[in-house]
Amino acid sequence: MLKTFLIGIKDVRLAFRDRAALTFMLAAPFVLTLGLGLVTGRFSGNSGSGISDIPVAIVNLDDGQLGQALVDAFNSPELADLTEPTFPSDPEAARRLIDEDQAAAAVIIPAGFTQSIIPQASDFESAQPEVVQIEVYTNPERPTSAGIIKAIVDEFISRVEEGRVGGEVSILQMLVSGRITPEQAEDAGNAMSQRLQDEPMTNEAAITLNSSTADGQAVEFDALAYIAPGMALMFLMYTVSYGGRSILAERTQGTLPRLLVSPTSSAQILGGKIFGIFLTGAAQMLILIGASSLIFQLKWGDPLGVVVLVLAAVFGATGWGMFITATARTTAQVANVGSAMMLIFGALGGSFVSLEQMPVFVQAISKITPNAWALNGFTTLGLGGTLADLGTPITALLIMGASLFAVSVYLFGKKDLAQK
Repeated sequence: MLKTFLIGIKDVRLAFRDRAALTFMLAAPFVLTLGLGLVTGRFSGNSGSGISDIPVAIVNLDDGQLGQALVDAFNSPELADLTEPTFPSDPEAARRLIDEDQAAAAVIIPAGFTQSIIPQASDFESAQPEVVQIEVYTNPERPTSAGIIKAIVDEFISRVEEGRVGGEVSILQMLVSGRITPEQAEDAGNAMSQRLQDEPMTNEAAITLNSSTADGQAVEFDALAYIAPGMALMFLMYTVSYGGRSILAERTQGTLPRLLVSPTSSAQILGGKIFGIFLTGAAQMLILIGASSLIFQLKWGDPLGVVVLVLAAVFGATGWGMFITATARTTAQVANVGSAMMLIFGALGGSFVSLEQMPVFVQAISKITPNAWALNGFTTLGLGGTLADLGTPITALLIMGASLFAVSVYLFGKKDLAQK
């Protein structure tokens, strides 16, 4: 155990003496975080999320109350700081605002929307008319803001649809059970329709923004709390591949064969190498977290949760680093594959674009990356979560690391590490 520890400490010292490695491990993610922070307005005096006054164009062609209810939702006090609605005269004018990048999204409420949602008495004896769809025309240049507008519309539609389906089922069940007659069903349908029209316009807003934790403490999500861990996790992949590359480098230089003929077992040597990679990655993450906390006044969240999540993320990433090393033949292969995976995992894991803005199949593929799971955990902490809320990402990272380590040890066992 002592030999394993000493080998690991030696590798950490060598890594932090390499100026080129330090540039990629610490300087590059720090500079990128600073640049993205400037782009998002994090350093312009705004301590909030950097997302406010989203320009949205709303065209209401519906003459019923549901269309007006959606307009009222965007004009509600709860969304006053988040959205800045405008009301073009027609859908073409709204689409032009998107094409000219003057709005993040256009919400077009078609004629007949209310009538297609509210059930009529005759609908219980015939087929329900097809629901007229609301069109959300989004700006590809503003994916995050457009996604927020779409989420607001989806939430509104969900509430309306829930009320409609619930009312229909209730009336049909009363008809089947004989509690009401078909003639009474018409009155019940009219009452339900009126209630459905009035519900979104009650004092309880259809859409509200939650800015507090379960115990009532106010939370302001800092955009940098997403950017900083995203950059750190992306460059963590470079660190673990750099550490794995040292195994092949020492074999080429003859250092590793000399260690293997000494009174040191191959398990101790490989364990020490893995331990060194893990320590280097953990040191990199913790240094970046400490630096961003001191310089940017960034609040990462529950300290215990941060430390445990960092260790789990490094464990999962180290597993990938060892797998790359075990499948490569030369240090150049490790470097090339490691650099490619750093960028691919960064893109798939949400370091550049939020996973919520990506297609469903990309979100599914992202689960193979430690970036996605760890970034999910850091976002949870940034929103006020604690270690108790990190069970899923931590478990996934530990399983990922353990599985990759098992495969890597098997592959290393088939290699002759003593051979130069």
